[in-house]
Amino acid sequence: MSKSFLEYAYSVIYARALPDARDGLKPVQRRIIYQMGAMNLTPDRAYMKSARVVGEVMGKLHPHGDSAIYEAMVRLAQPFAMRLPLVDGHGNFGSLDDGPAASRYTEARLAPAALGMNADIDEETVGFRPNYDNKLEEPEVLPSAIPNLLVNGSSGIAVGMATNMITHNLGEVVAAAKHLMRHPEASVDELMRFVPGPDLPGGGVIIGRDGIRDAYESGRGAFVTRAVTHIENITARKKGIVVTQLPFMVGPEKVLERISEGVKNKKIDGVTGALDLTDRHNGTRIVIEVKTGFNPEAVLAQLFRHTPLQDSFTINNVALVDGRPHTMGLRELLSVWIDHRRSVIRRRSEFRRRKAQERLHLVEGLLLALLDIDEVIQVIRSSEDADTAKDRLMAVFDLDEIQSQYILDLRLRRLTKMSRIELEAERDDLRRRIEELTEILGSDERLDRVVVDEMDAAVAKWGDARRTVLLDRDEDGGLHAVTSEAPSASSGDGTAADAIIASAQNMAPASSAVQQTAKAAANPAAVPLTIADEPCAVLLSATGLIARMPQGAMDAYAARTAATPRARHDQIVSIFSTTTRSDYGLVTSAGRFVLAHVSDLPSLPAAETLSVEGGVRADELLTMTESTEPVDGEHVIAAVSLDDSTPLAIGTRNGVVKRWNRESPTTMDSWSVIDLKDGDAALHAAPAGDDDRIVFVSSDSSLLTFAAGSVRAQGRNSAGMAGIRLAEGRHVAAFATVPAGKVAWTYEEGADGRTSQSGAVVLTVAGDSEALEGTENGSAKVTPLEMYPTKGRGTGGVRSQRFLKGQDTLILAHVGPWPLFAATDSGVPVELPNVDMRRDGSGVELTAPIGCVA
Repeated sequence: MSKSFLEYAYSVIYARALPDARDGLKPVQRRIIYQMGAMNLTPDRAYMKSARVVGEVMGKLHPHGDSAIYEAMVRLAQPFAMRLPLVDGHGNFGSLDDGPAASRYTEARLAPAALGMNADIDEETVGFRPNYDNKLEEPEVLPSAIPNLLVNGSSGIAVGMATNMITHNLGEVVAAAKHLMRHPEASVDELMRFVPGPDLPGGGVIIGRDGIRDAYESGRGAFVTRAVTHIENITARKKGIVVTQLPFMVGPEKVLERISEGVKNKKIDGVTGALDLTDRHNGTRIVIEVKTGFNPEAVLAQLFRHTPLQDSFTINNVALVDGRPHTMGLRELLSVWIDHRRSVIRRRSEFRRRKAQERLHLVEGLLLALLDIDEVIQVIRSSEDADTAKDRLMAVFDLDEIQSQYILDLRLRRLTKMSRIELEAERDDLRRRIEELTEILGSDERLDRVVVDEMDAAVAKWGDARRTVLLDRDEDGGLHAVTSEAPSASSGDGTAADAIIASAQNMAPASSAVQQTAKAAANPAAVPLTIADEPCAVLLSATGLIARMPQGAMDAYAARTAATPRARHDQIVSIFSTTTRSDYGLVTSAGRFVLAHVSDLPSLPAAETLSVEGGVRADELLTMTESTEPVDGEHVIAAVSLDDSTPLAIGTRNGVVKRWNRESPTTMDSWSVIDLKDGDAALHAAPAGDDDRIVFVSSDSSLLTFAAGSVRAQGRNSAGMAGIRLAEGRHVAAFATVPAGKVAWTYEEGADGRTSQSGAVVLTVAGDSEALEGTENGSAKVTPLEMYPTKGRGTGGVRSQRFLKGQDTLILAHVGPWPLFAATDSGVPVELPNVDMRRDGSGVELTAPIGCVA
């Protein structure tokens, strides 16, 4: 019994459950990859029935059940289990929730990365041993041009031990291997600069890296991985948590089942339903509906605690080294693979040198014979038999037995193709190859250069960017993203591996989805389950960012002066008071009105500068609607309060004006508020009472202002009416509404010598219409609006700026209350000229092009 059990245990450990540390494959996996290569099932060939592959492997190399072979092949083909699949499956190879179809229904061939596993196996790069019946041979290990054990991981349960290894990014592992080759004594911390953590096939977020470091140090550790989620509007008034990436080996059905159990057991509050919309075209998408009035971030924190949206993975790096199981850290795993690649390159070089020497020997014999080919023929013809001819050739031409036999075996037709020049060129080429191979075999440094070059080539062929986001915990409990510090392509190496790692550094950790996931992960208990309905202010910047601030932001906005400190994204287009659980509206350039929720906006602290840096892109909120489809190129032009019943004035690029009477449907989350003609677009929208002023500025410098009361309020389906008459080829450069009490210009000098200015002003910037946009500073002029006379609606207005030589258009215009804040596209403040009381002046040259102003 003891003897039998020990034999069984040895068989399971060595021949079944544990991978070899060199190629990262278990015997059945190695036999599948090798046999498929022997069957020429390369990526450029047609698929073959999986049952036939299983039969070939079972009959020749693996005398066990066909189900075990097929299950191993299926795992090699599953992109959610393997970071770099080695089998290209055609058909149903299973999902995270369902098993694969039977082998008679599916087809397979090698995936591109498997070519690296079998690379140069026919050049004696690895040892072979007899198969189970001693009729064939199988490789002891594959050449493995990629670090498969680290890249694809492994799992298995043996007798008395088990392995559970996680996947990594190919480019990062290769960068760490190259660093270890240059610095053999490198520490784990140094290697973690290149391999900061696992890279899961399905992406996801890893929270904290202490357990990962333990695993890289000792071979054992654990880490927490979480799904990637974001919060969006799934109906007009209902929010949902959308899951787009799941933890490693967690399927959607398992998540839905646990959510249902949690709701029934009252462990999860605030969830009204969950729907799996995952498909092969759009990837993972689970939509979890949140009850109205519940904080989605707090609900998400509950889901992390009670469902597989948060999961843990225990690393146990056990693999075979020289036939013995070892528990290894990152440094040991890399060292074993590096040593294996050195052995493969050395054995391949020895094989190629031997073949080149053998061929050179024959070529040199042919060259000797070609000195007098007629005499060679005469010697052969005059000999009684082949042995005599061989002996005479050896004696006459000073050849050895191998060279003589080769000449005798030549067919006469081969002689017609022989050219001394070609043979001499081949001889020289063989000598160069032998010299290069001898140099590789004689120098460890030269050998390592070949190893590194082939590592880089593997990354160039099969590497890709990091998918999993790593978040480290700060001392205060917060989270921050971690990226690889592997050398970039510009550091001098110039390798494809470095380029891929550089792109991985610039991936998604800053995306809104990951930020929301990280926010819920940082301190779930601190997030209240329901949102308090508190007063706040909504601000939209001219750069397109939107956020909410405390109610004090309204006072800070009213107190702004020209001396107020500047900051990025401080040009405010729209600002209004509301509450955190209220709705508001976004007006778009396509004439749509989109309902949005204040609670969706990030909360920023109020400051004197009123910078909206840290807000979200308002344009991203336009996709969260169901009633109407977004329009290509559409962008947000204004944000308005739903509590204000004042008609909303809208001006367009073609000079149309409309005052919308706020008539709106009750069952839609977006609708059209102006019927635009083809080629037209809305420029700005703002509330306008009858006594307020409407202002148009055209690209040819004409300014028209008239009372808003001359534009009657209309319903949402009307197209508006003529606002300004435009010259041919011209368009509206600016549209604005000015409250009646803000038109008058005041200029006062205080007792302290400081002056205060208030009232509405007009900014115009003249330039050349043929200049590349954003490259011309232009001449700017700021003039009080009251300097321009009012005229009737639908007229041409008066000139607002006189063009100088080389100027033929307004490249920018703006009308609004003083002070105006201007900045470049990158957010750098631009100083505007002093107020000019001449409405027909020519302006002052700016120091930089203005990108936005408000």
